[in-house]
Amino acid sequence: MQRRFNQLDDVWPAGLARRLGGMLYDGFLVAAIWIALTVLHVAFVRYGLGMGAEEVGADTAQRLTLQLLLLVGAYVFFAFFWTRSGMTLGMQAWRLRVQTRDGHSITLAQSLVRYLVAWLSLAAFGLGYFWVLFDSERRSWPDLVSGTRVVVLPKTRR
Repeated sequence: MQRRFNQLDDVWPAGLARRLGGMLYDGFLVAAIWIALTVLHVAFVRYGLGMGAEEVGADTAQRLTLQLLLLVGAYVFFAFFWTRSGMTLGMQAWRLRVQTRDGHSITLAQSLVRYLVAWLSLAAFGLGYFWVLFDSERRSWPDLVSGTRVVVLPKTRR
């Protein structure tokens, strides 16, 4: 169920530098998740399937299942945070939030679209994110295609 965010009048569109900062932080977290998933996959192949050490990673099926596991693992990370609070841990550090245009949390379908277009944006040498510099509303390709936007939250008052 989508929830409505507060502070909608106090937010503004996120620029490229903040987005890249959040992506860097999240990149470290995703790398840690990928390491854990790889260890589990190798342990399963080695001990669960009883293959020898020299056979681990030797066949195409093992490599494809590992790649799929890594992609799904990263998606689960992003979808979990985006659909709940609108912020991954890296986005929290940079006070960023992804939301719908009318200020609600995004859906699973929107998070899947964002995730897939993010890979496409990166594959295009980052052009999908550099698009923020040219768009009047500072939207990246993932924002445009999924109908979302990334905003900067105001500093909390103590």
